[in-house]
Amino acid sequence: MDIGMKSVRKLRVHWPIGAGSLRRLVEGDLEVLKADPGLSSLFDTLESCPDLGDFGNYRHVFESSLGFEGFTASAGANPTFGRADERTFSPTFVLTTYLDADLSGEAVSRLVERMIEVHPWEVPVIELSEPVRVSTAASVRPALGQAS
Repeated sequence: MDIGMKSVRKLRVHWPIGAGSLRRLVEGDLEVLKADPGLSSLFDTLESCPDLGDFGNYRHVFESSLGFEGFTASAGANPTFGRADERTFSPTFVLTTYLDADLSGEAVSRLVERMIEVHPWEVPVIELSEPVRVSTAASVRPALGQAS
């Protein structure tokens, strides 16, 4: 198989998880991705959006990492986790997926809005990159001596 390069935009979503789910993931228990209601919602959304993570023969492609987020909610905020005027730390699952760089602005907005709809936070951390190039399966070249 030949490998080519494709122009895409990265969509990165920071998703809060409970300490128990974090512990299970660190221990290598990937079943928590289905069992944790929040993560299950995130993956259901990823799978319901065919434009996310499309690598030709592979669909719903994503990468993830674990970490922590910190924030202090202001007095006017309505935090899902933590309290106003108090420093809060949240275990976090970070999902990175991709969308075609040529996708229309309207379609991109719909995808981001869908992520915002299912996200549990008042103001979710969602990043959308400028176009970057990633590897993808290229069309197969004919063997030497064969017509194309």
